[in-house]
Amino acid sequence: MLRLLTLILALIATPALAAPRVAIKTTLGTIVVELADKQAPITSKNFLHYVEAGKFDGTTFYRAARSPSAPQFGLIQGGIDHNMRRAFFSIDHEPTSKTGLKHVDGTISMARNAPGTAMGDFFICVGAQPSLDARGDYPGYAAFGHVVSGMGVVKKILAAPTWIGRGRGAMKNQVIKQRIRIISARRVK
Repeated sequence: MLRLLTLILALIATPALAAPRVAIKTTLGTIVVELADKQAPITSKNFLHYVEAGKFDGTTFYRAARSPSAPQFGLIQGGIDHNMRRAFFSIDHEPTSKTGLKHVDGTISMARNAPGTAMGDFFICVGAQPSLDARGDYPGYAAFGHVVSGMGVVKKILAAPTWIGRGRGAMKNQVIKQRIRIISARRVK
């Protein structure tokens, strides 16, 4: 009985494993994200794979998608910008309908074309973006964490001037004129 009580007390006193955090150091400052590795294990593991391999180092935030009616809201996108030399294989899609995560202010999520094509491009929401959540037959995007510090940096990137008339499809008018360099992305202890 004493051994059981000691074991229970030891388990209670042992802190739960903390969620992984990554510091994304840019030319405008640092953004720290905490990954929801329990809810979105595939997507979090993929992001960490790019971080640990140094694949984000020297890349950029290249997209500022501002809401036309409220330009202080939207999303910024960065990463490998479809550079196949930096890419790992695409991953299975983890919709928000399965993970329980939502695209709220500060959410980090994977960019993709079709579900199952996400690789090394990601975006960060400024303001709630419920249209990016899965619902019905719409697969949405794979949220996998949130910003814990550096939202001021995210907002500066969102406000960066963009090229009018440049970009195709959803990215038209959203390509940042002077891309914001990602100096490094490292796990935070």
